[in-house]
Amino acid sequence: MDNQLKDIFFQLLRIGLWGQGSLSLVQPLTAADWDKIRVYAINHTVEGPIYDSFAHLADEQLPPQSIRFKWAVRIEQIERHNAKMNRVIAEQFTAFTNQGIRPILQKGQGVASYYRIPEHRISGDIDWCFEADGYAKARNFLKEKQVNFQDTAGFSLDYDWNNIHIEHHKRTFDFRSPLRKGYLKRLLADYQHKQQSILIDEIPIQLLAPELQLLQVNIHILKHLITYGIGLRQFCDSARLYYSVSSQLDAPALEEIYRKTGILNWIHLLHKLLVDYLGLPKSSLPFPYPENTAMEWMVDEVWYSGNFGFKDERFENGKSSAHFARPDSPKRLWQNFKRYVKYAPEEAIAFPLMHTYSKFWGKDSD
Repeated sequence: MDNQLKDIFFQLLRIGLWGQGSLSLVQPLTAADWDKIRVYAINHTVEGPIYDSFAHLADEQLPPQSIRFKWAVRIEQIERHNAKMNRVIAEQFTAFTNQGIRPILQKGQGVASYYRIPEHRISGDIDWCFEADGYAKARNFLKEKQVNFQDTAGFSLDYDWNNIHIEHHKRTFDFRSPLRKGYLKRLLADYQHKQQSILIDEIPIQLLAPELQLLQVNIHILKHLITYGIGLRQFCDSARLYYSVSSQLDAPALEEIYRKTGILNWIHLLHKLLVDYLGLPKSSLPFPYPENTAMEWMVDEVWYSGNFGFKDERFENGKSSAHFARPDSPKRLWQNFKRYVKYAPEEAIAFPLMHTYSKFWGKDSD
């Protein structure tokens, strides 16, 4: 996609994300242009926000009817899937709490609630973390119910529940550095009183405090950037979350959290991207970033890698290996290590060590 079409893509994304603005075109878009935009929207799992931009376009700017029809069909599928996920979330939350287990909804549908049109955000699966010893209790509950789950790398387990994929996480945050474990545990205790809830299918579902929700969403982005990349949907999550909870944040405390977890330099890159490319008002940020922050290189990486790096066209003909899920994996991991080690050194260095540990020695077993 050329730079002009890329700029139009980001215009559409901003319009859909915030429900305002107008599309500036040098010349009308062709059907081929719209096909490319649609492909990139799918690669970045932002079909919903871009579809939502259509309501703000002039008639002559809209995509051809055939493309709009395909898009509308896809949005209907997303809406149905999200409704099904919400039913499962309510059902599982109730089942867990009836067992004395205290689950907290991570990312996904919890973050979707901060969007203008929550049902248009794509959610891949349902992620739960737990208070106290809830992870072990939930694991035993699954065994009692004879649910076929598997323990996975990354201190997690997964399974399907009514054809919806579910993940349980021992760790609330995707930090790899073991040096921050004690601090993160104290944060959860310190911010427990600020936990929030949202209604999903008439059931109040527990969420983290706003500061910790942001930490959770943003470290998840960084984790994937350090490996194979991540798409624009997760950056939209961060932007909508900042916008929605900015008035509730203890801004100095959040900046200190980012500093103490060793990711503040990278957070500055993230914040500038959210403002310059996704249209987040600077006033919604908890603290300013240095004006000389250069993050265009990160935008390029995000743009090409797409959703978790599966559709990165730069590596379509790369070398495959039985030990890695994506072509040219060693090369890609090394390149991303070099890119991010200066901004989040502990996380970049700890990733291969902790990933190996969690894969071979960190799994639960019976």
